[in-house]
Amino acid sequence: MKRVLALDLGGTSLRAGRSRADDPAAIEMLGRWPAPRQPDALRAAILRLVEDLERDAPLAGIGITIPGLVEATTCRWVPNLPELDGIDLAALLGRPVSVGNDAHLALLAEAEGGAARGLRDVLLLAIGTGIGSAVLADGRILRGARGGACSFGWACADLDDPGAERAGWLERQASGSALDAAAAPGQNGPALIAAAQQGAPDALAAVEHAGRAVGAVLAGAVGLLDPAVILLAGGVAEAFDLLVPTIRTMLHRHLPPHLHQVPIRIGAFGPQAGLVGAAFAAARGAQWWKLS
Repeated sequence: MKRVLALDLGGTSLRAGRSRADDPAAIEMLGRWPAPRQPDALRAAILRLVEDLERDAPLAGIGITIPGLVEATTCRWVPNLPELDGIDLAALLGRPVSVGNDAHLALLAEAEGGAARGLRDVLLLAIGTGIGSAVLADGRILRGARGGACSFGWACADLDDPGAERAGWLERQASGSALDAAAAPGQNGPALIAAAQQGAPDALAAVEHAGRAVGAVLAGAVGLLDPAVILLAGGVAEAFDLLVPTIRTMLHRHLPPHLHQVPIRIGAFGPQAGLVGAAFAAARGAQWWKLS
């Protein structure tokens, strides 16, 4: 029985799993390690996993999520792992590999076996330390001319914002890092969300601000794309019950009536979405973004 190797490379850790090529969603975890920062170290870590897996069964493919900009199999801009910028992972490994931005592969997982299964037009917003996003349009995950399509963390709803080199306006308003900064001294974003859920006024105001920012950006995206559903993923999805009413208010304010009722759901795979998506990409091959 052929298997696939799924790798979720983040800014601080590398997670690995395996699954059958005919059932990529059934991930068996292999481990988690600090993210190798140098290309040679990453190559060695992956090839060790490949060698171990191939002792038991043929390997049908390798899928890798990257926390940054990917063009085909080349890392173009990985802010938290700049040593990988310009590295072609297929050439590095000497093997065929399916590589994608982490949000794009999270959407692949949801579209193939999760909360967006059977749909052809979906918008995903993953709110964690930063903000990742992806769009499924007419059965294809949009990647753009350089792999950077649908980077909603860079969307702006403030005409006077001066901009920042390494973080977009929405990331600076609504990411986990933004909620960390808004929390009380000695606390973090999850503590802020917990306080808001208990009704603390300052915490509620901070989460509402994030929700308004997300809603303003999503309104523009919904007007452009008309998705069947919006999926929220990432750690800030824990504030789903607080965020959605505010997001919905902004959608009603800034969209025509026929777009008011787009459903908003939580992704089915949670923090495993990227890893599951990497398994699906490995099984699907080089054109993993084409769902139909």
